Amino acid sequence: MTTTVPTAGPTPAAGPAPVPAAGPAPVPAAGPAPVTTGPLSGAGFTATALSGEGFTAAAVPGGGPGGFDRLLEAVVGERAAAVRNVPATLTCFTDHFPRHPVLPGVLLLESMAALARTAAGPGTWRLAAVRGVRFKHFVGPGDQVHLTVEVSAHGPHRTECRATARAGGRVVATARVLALVSDETTREGTA
Repeated sequence: MTTTVPTAGPTPAAGPAPVPAAGPAPVPAAGPAPVTTGPLSGAGFTATALSGEGFTAAAVPGGGPGGFDRLLEAVVGERAAAVRNVPATLTCFTDHFPRHPVLPGVLLLESMAALARTAAGPGTWRLAAVRGVRFKHFVGPGDQVHLTVEVSAHGPHRTECRATARAGGRVVATARVLALVSDETTREGTA
């Protein structure tokens, strides 16, 4: 690499130094390099490393806004474990409920489904059925929810899982069956 050093010459006129324009810092075009880790590497998954530890839901297959924050373990076709943090800044807490904020059960269920999609493996999976869901305790601002999913039936077009959510050392929600189908399968009533 060649560096150019300015030659000595006349000094610029005295005056205020130019101030850079305010705004967000430029983002490198390439972004962080993808890395493969642990049990996911054999399945062809990649995730973006952040500060050397953990993954974000956006970097994990099947993650998203209703997903999870960090993937702890994933063995395709067998099991997966993740963590979801519940910040007090979620907009749902203003209305659900103002005096006693509670994370809506549907968001907890979506976190379980996102983890089930990760355990199902590569491809596009959608939630087809949910059976035996129980909400046992409230989840509120500041809680950290540990999610676990165990695959009970796995095939190329359909996967069924059991899911458990724990917060504060106790079970807060369970789902007896989360049935996922591959997006390649034909939906009922369509040709």
